[in-house]
Amino acid sequence: MALDLPRTVRAVGTAQLLALAQEAAMHGFSQRLPVDWLREHLAAEATHYLFPTVVQRLTHRPEMPVQWRCQQLLTVSTGEQILGLLDVLPDTFDEIPETLDTASKKDIVNRIEQAVTVREWVERTGAEAGS
Repeated sequence: MALDLPRTVRAVGTAQLLALAQEAAMHGFSQRLPVDWLREHLAAEATHYLFPTVVQRLTHRPEMPVQWRCQQLLTVSTGEQILGLLDVLPDTFDEIPETLDTASKKDIVNRIEQAVTVREWVERTGAEAGS
């Protein structure tokens, strides 16, 4: 299993993102949005993006596997892109195909840096977090 944090962006569809969130929930990872909330608020046919930013080692909980904390650029049903976080197993991330060129990755990272957070979007729109 690769533990070095890759400097890349991966694109996933809504169904795949829901599966990643379900895996994070199954492992009890701390950074994830509830699957039901995602199902309710994500644009069904959208592409979402994962950008690993931190290697998460929980030394106080040795039973927890190493995770990569990813910033995720989510497209919600309003068409807006918002910023969330998702902890992903390194092997799971590595299984996501590399489909983006360098220019696209740079553009996505720029959009991530400018995106409103899920919390800000929920506060502005009144969409219940964790519903």
